[in-house]
Amino acid sequence: MTSYSAYIYIVLTAFISGSVIFFIKPGKHQLKLLLAFSGAYLFGVAVLSLIPEIYQEAKVQTGLFILIGFLFQLLLEFFSEGLEHGHVHVHKEAKSTVPFVMLISLCIHSFLEGMPIVSELTTNILTDTSRSLIIGIIIHNIPISIALTTLLMELGISKKVILLLLLVFTLMAPLGSLLNYFIASDVSNIAHYHNYIMAVVVGIFLHISTTILFETTENHKFNRVKFLSIVLGMFFSYLLC
Repeated sequence: MTSYSAYIYIVLTAFISGSVIFFIKPGKHQLKLLLAFSGAYLFGVAVLSLIPEIYQEAKVQTGLFILIGFLFQLLLEFFSEGLEHGHVHVHKEAKSTVPFVMLISLCIHSFLEGMPIVSELTTNILTDTSRSLIIGIIIHNIPISIALTTLLMELGISKKVILLLLLVFTLMAPLGSLLNYFIASDVSNIAHYHNYIMAVVVGIFLHISTTILFETTENHKFNRVKFLSIVLGMFFSYLLC
């Protein structure tokens, strides 16, 4: 996988996943299983790949930036109302109105996730960590796109506007990656800068993944299918990291 094809995969998978909802609406149970798998995969990628990499050149601030990412994602969810982990909240008074605050929060989330993707745009090379991160973003964005399209449809937004907003969301991760590349080219100590950006993303991943995993069990009851989805997600993160 090259950096350019990675952008295409990220955009297409999210856009297609969201667009399919116009024709096929997945059941609540299926969406929860997909969320469980994606949450487990994100957690596995963070533990197996991202955290070991950022602590290879760890400074005192590395852990601090992980906490910043965790807390910043918590702040974003006050505005997105948990859309990042599949929650769809429709307010009756907001019918036919685009929830811009929620969308902006979701776009910021995706923008930050995309920042650490590219290692070398000029040579079109991706590191193993970048590949793991890209796959994590792709898997994570599928249920988000489904939830976003579902929310906008239930609000009575027109199909053309939904597709436009969905496209904007899908472009956020590649745009974050490109901005990071141009900023890094002007930073003298690129390794430390990249480390801190990655640490923020790790914090975001840890918040998102643990929130999803804690929510997958209804009424604290053990569910074999959901547990299997979580195990599979972690297993695939191990294979691909």
